[in-house]
Amino acid sequence: VQLVESGGGLVQPGGSLRLSCAASGFTFSTSAMSWARQAPGKGLERVSVIYSNGTTYYADSVKGRFTISRDNLENTLYLQMNNLKPEDTAVYYCNAKWGRDYWGQGTQVTVSS
Repeated sequence: VQLVESGGGLVQPGGSLRLSCAASGFTFSTSAMSWARQAPGKGLERVSVIYSNGTTYYADSVKGRFTISRDNLENTLYLQMNNLKPEDTAVYYCNAKWGRDYWGQGTQVTVSS
């Protein structure tokens, strides 16, 4: 199983970023996929989940600003992040639940003016 995140970077408050996670080595289309983040000095926070049937979940802290989606033909998971705030600064990780949890290496998102 391999999960490779991309799309992180530095953005001003109010800006947008789209994260991608390229997945391989398992049956992507039938797996629950999620994004989690870890801010400096804090624990891991589950940000959003998308199940194989398309059902989604969002943490209250990102509801209305972030959108999770998946492309089962390209085996890719996305996270569209709008109206970013400084408190969104964190390393963002892609997660696959396929028998057990698998994690990518993470991509840094920094929101700062």
